[in-house]
Amino acid sequence: MDVHPLGPMAEGLRPALQSGPVKDLVRRALEEDGAFRDLTGPIAGDRPARGRFIAKQDLVVCGLGVAAEVFRRTGARFVPRSSDGRAAKKGATLATVTGPARRVLAGERVALNFLQRLSGVATLTRKFVALARPAEVYDTRKTTPGLRELEKYAVRCGGGHNHRMGLHDGVMIKDNHIRAVDDTEKLREKVYELAARKVPIVIEAQTLEEALLFATFPGDVLMLDNFSLPLLRRAVRLVKGMRPGLPIEASGGVTLRTVRAVARTGVDRVSVGALTHSAPAVDVSLEL
Repeated sequence: MDVHPLGPMAEGLRPALQSGPVKDLVRRALEEDGAFRDLTGPIAGDRPARGRFIAKQDLVVCGLGVAAEVFRRTGARFVPRSSDGRAAKKGATLATVTGPARRVLAGERVALNFLQRLSGVATLTRKFVALARPAEVYDTRKTTPGLRELEKYAVRCGGGHNHRMGLHDGVMIKDNHIRAVDDTEKLREKVYELAARKVPIVIEAQTLEEALLFATFPGDVLMLDNFSLPLLRRAVRLVKGMRPGLPIEASGGVTLRTVRAVARTGVDRVSVGALTHSAPAVDVSLEL
């Protein structure tokens, strides 16, 4: 069901950058920005230039490998002074870039867009992780189209964990699936069939009755969606009494204001769509 989470800085960005989709994403971002048809860059010409990427706020760094790929394509040299997953204070130099001025400037905006977006996801994730301990924080599929691989990497850099990458690598039975089947015994049969194929399964419950029923199914994770705090505590107590080893996940509208209270109900994990769909970009600038 899950891409087993990597700790911050455990793997780096190399595997993602070796994938065709990420390299193609960088290429398309540069083409979108007109980097190779820059009408202003020739003013600066080929004079040697050196720039610093500076954090304008406290943040968690993410996206340095993508920025390096941007400048590799524009013909400048990018040198990280930090690493993805590390906290950086306001005023810190995250990286330097050198090369002909027009080539540095051709990649400036695209590199910043990636750095600001991905560091924003990592920074927000780190805040959720700190508040939720000892419960683990998981992301969702509510990602920016085309950026899923990188945004889920940013979640890992922030100390969070990845749910499945897509519909293809795990089963998540949600309310609409349950309504579509509309037969509890038929649903149970289908779950047993999937379990026999060793397919990881998450089942979502929206009521206490569903939670107690689905805890008897051979799922790997029981997700409790939009439960009130009192009901969540009760459900956790009852389910753990029935099936002590079953991981329980809380989901549904979790915010920085509520995540600590949700985690303290005894759930093992909390899924937060806001990590990727609502993370604000952080402030990073390039100064020549």
